[in-house]
Amino acid sequence: MTVIDREHLKILAICHYILGGLFALCGCVPVIYLLVGVLIVGGDLGQPQPGNRPGAPPPPPESLGWMLIGIASVMMLFLWAHSVALVAAGRCLQCRQSRIFCMVVAGFSCLQQPLGLLLGIFTFIVLSRPKVRAAFDRNRFEPRAERYRFDRDEDREFDRYHHE
Repeated sequence: MTVIDREHLKILAICHYILGGLFALCGCVPVIYLLVGVLIVGGDLGQPQPGNRPGAPPPPPESLGWMLIGIASVMMLFLWAHSVALVAAGRCLQCRQSRIFCMVVAGFSCLQQPLGLLLGIFTFIVLSRPKVRAAFDRNRFEPRAERYRFDRDEDREFDRYHHE
């Protein structure tokens, strides 16, 4: 694997961490809908006040509250699960392990426009290179000490060739 491939994997890992954090932050937005749903179900939202005019609108139905709670919960669960998967894929890219898992997460990232799509496409491009694929396969079967010895030897060879 070349130095450029290593740099691309490092950049991809960092981008996976950043996008994972962004999705975790976006996963907190549905908390607002969850709270509104809880207020509707609890009866604390939309109750007429004693001094209100007689034509005041009725409170929202309880089923609306349950629907808001359900939708917000599913959105939060999806975004937080995707966030955890992105961070795990970033770690796998950094350690050059679980290439298939990284590609599956990249596929799901393609569903999130536009940043996820860019990250997913670039992840597919880098992970489909033969040398990167070989590095992931080598890491699956070799002990840890052998992996790093090979990388150091390859770095020395690259430095010797390019710095003479």
